[in-house]
Amino acid sequence: MDKVPVTPAGHEALVAELAERKNVTRQVIVESIATAREHGDLKENAEYHAAKEQQAFNEGRIQELEGVVGAADIIDPSKFTGKVIKFGAKVVIVDEETDEERSLQIVGEYESNADEGKISITSPIARALIGKSIEDSVKVVTPKGTVSYEVLEVNYS
Repeated sequence: MDKVPVTPAGHEALVAELAERKNVTRQVIVESIATAREHGDLKENAEYHAAKEQQAFNEGRIQELEGVVGAADIIDPSKFTGKVIKFGAKVVIVDEETDEERSLQIVGEYESNADEGKISITSPIARALIGKSIEDSVKVVTPKGTVSYEVLEVNYS
């Protein structure tokens, strides 16, 4: 696996999720499987099959997280300065057509969360913003069409 860019907070969250899945979730699922086995015939036991599916999902996620944590390239944006947008930047942009402002932070793909304004470095909007500065205009191709944004603020705090 290639290096995966991640902020310190994102890395911490991934490590915490990995620990939770290995030390807590795994044990809860094992107990669910044991309880379901006690109910008899496994062929028609929905609880057993559901618990086994949970187990498979959890083990897959553990493997994924171990790979990501092992390949993490922790980049601390608080060490950056300037007004050029780079990984970790907190950016305020405005839609040039609707005047709607958005606050975003460009983060690694494993820590992105649109509800929190954290967008993946691989997203179209992040790719368009990288290298831009305050007052630059950026065109982003979205499923709804091309949108133009102006960069209002850039900071790394």
